[in-house]
Amino acid sequence: MTKNTKGILLAAGKGTRLMPATLPLSKPLLPLYDKPMIYYPLETLIRLGIKEILFIVQENDIPVFQNTFGTGKELGLTFQYEIQKFQKGIPDAYLIAKDFLGNSSSVLALSDNIFLGEEYFDFANDALEKMQVLGGSIFGLPVLDPEKFGVIELNSDNKIIGIEEKPLVPKSNLIIPGFYFFDNKATELVKQLKPSKRGELEITDLIKIYLHQGRLDLQILDNSIQWHDAGSAEAMLEASIKVKNFEKKHNKKIGSYEIAAYEMGLINKEQLLKIAKKYIKADYGQFIINYLESK
Repeated sequence: MTKNTKGILLAAGKGTRLMPATLPLSKPLLPLYDKPMIYYPLETLIRLGIKEILFIVQENDIPVFQNTFGTGKELGLTFQYEIQKFQKGIPDAYLIAKDFLGNSSSVLALSDNIFLGEEYFDFANDALEKMQVLGGSIFGLPVLDPEKFGVIELNSDNKIIGIEEKPLVPKSNLIIPGFYFFDNKATELVKQLKPSKRGELEITDLIKIYLHQGRLDLQILDNSIQWHDAGSAEAMLEASIKVKNFEKKHNKKIGSYEIAAYEMGLINKEQLLKIAKKYIKADYGQFIINYLESK
């Protein structure tokens, strides 16, 4: 189902709200519990069956990302890297990724959006399938403060009929978090967008095009899913604690894209063990080794 779908990880944010922590290190590589923040969306892309992934990063960060993730070959994956020189908004990722995507559909993930939940990957797969049928798909996430986000308006059949950006009076409690599923028309549609008042292209404007064309579907995430936009130190700390507790409760290592590659059949037991030995002195490596011993 995903052979023509590629992944994009947008990881070019400057992390100004996290300074001075982001002075020596790119925000997506900051630790969230026991692994870099970007590991979490990367795991999701791999569990969706996506094998070709593009990292969009700041120019100065190219060497450290390449050193961290390499080519992806040892995991049966293909990693590529592109630069976002200026902050032009989320849809700019599709323009940067034009050559990488070719005629493929894509899943675009923001590097600082963290999702937790036993059924989360099932929801993500459902969203992918809806995109492949209709053209575009987004998550709808219930929150207590929807007025801070892009809000989804539904009709009585739970179909999307409108999207409002930070409305004073939200028409639902469903917002759009940072995972987007679009077909191969996305790049051309982005070219139609005009910068907003803040001088950036807005992802809600792209979503609205799909909506007006009748090609947008919705995957609602229920209350079992915990979501964190880890854009501040407080949010990162809270998310780290939630990840720690979730892993302890379920005896899982969330965000381990190496285990994901193994469970998706991209690498074998020996290859995963070789990777684990690189982290042999850390809890992360020990967890993988114990995981393999249980198989």
